[in-house]
Formats: sequence, structure tokens, C-alpha cells
Amino acid sequence: MEETMSPLGAWESFYVIVGSSAAVLTGLQFVVIGLVTETRRRTTTGTVDAFATPTIVHFCVALLVSTVLSAPWPALWGAALVLGAAGLTGIGYALVVAWRARRQTGYQPVFEDWLWHVALPLVAYVNLLAAAIALGRHATTALFMAAATSVLLLFIGIHNAWDTVTYIALERVGAAQQPDEEGG
Repeated sequence: MEETMSPLGAWESFYVIVGSSAAVLTGLQFVVIGLVTETRRRTTTGTVDAFATPTIVHFCVALLVSTVLSAPWPALWGAALVLGAAGLTGIGYALVVAWRARRQTGYQPVFEDWLWHVALPLVAYVNLLAAAIALGRHATTALFMAAATSVLLLFIGIHNAWDTVTYIALERVGAAQQPDEEGG
């Protein structure tokens, strides 16, 4: 009896790379958060919820997509169901992040922040939902869409982590250049 090859088999190496990258970058984001706690400037939970936590979520969703599409599904509908749930949840989460970014008072977001923290993640999660819907009928296209989502979420996370680190570094340089409050 001849076994048919799943369309997911061809993606194995891709998702090993993407999933491993997402896992490592998630760990590095914990280092970034550790740096945040050492800054002179007080960081509020509202600011962390709006700008740091979403980075972890995006890395973890990239890892989730990699895991789901590396699993030996007997039929694609199971993977489509999980990806669809992740896409719907991600859309809702992107809207929550927008609300949190607007409410927090520790930092005034600029256009680039809205683009990388709200708009691009929203595009990624809508694309993931669309990929899930298309997976049953147009597997090849849907798998490329899911791959694009994973890579986009990785790039969003990398950009946002870098943005946070550079912001912290500039804050430290600015604080070091200011005279000490006690000694002048």
C-alpha cells in the first residue's frame, strides 16, 4: 500500500529553522526585560503590556505555527483549526495591544510604534486566519501564507526587541550625561 506524502513534509526544515529562531528570540526577550528593570526611568506595567509582552506573544505564535505545521496531522483540517484559532486570537490580541498602547502613559507612541506594534501584527494574524481558511482547498498557497506569517512575526519581534534595547541604551546615555541629583 502506497502512502501519500503530506504537503507539510516539504516544509519541515523551514519550520525547524523558524521555530528554533522563535524559541531563542523568546529567551532573549527575557534578557531585554531584565535590562528594562535596571534603567533609571520607571517602567509601568501598562508600558510593558503594550510594548514588551506582545513581542513575546509574536515569537510564541511563530513557534506555535512551526509546531502545528511540523506535526504529523492525518488530515489538514486539524492544523487548519488550530491555525484559525491562533489567527482569531491574534486579531483580538492586536486590538487589545492597540488599546493598551493608547492607555499607557509611560511613553508616547509614534507612527513607527503603531506600525510595528499594531498594524503589522494585525496583518500577520489576519493572514494566518486566511491561511487556515484556505488550507483545505488550496494547501500550497495556504502553507506559503502561514510561512509568511511566521517570518513576519519573527521580524516584528526582532524589530520591537531591537527598538526596546536601543531606547533603553539611549535612556542610559541620557541619564549618565545628566548631573547627579545629589552631587551636581
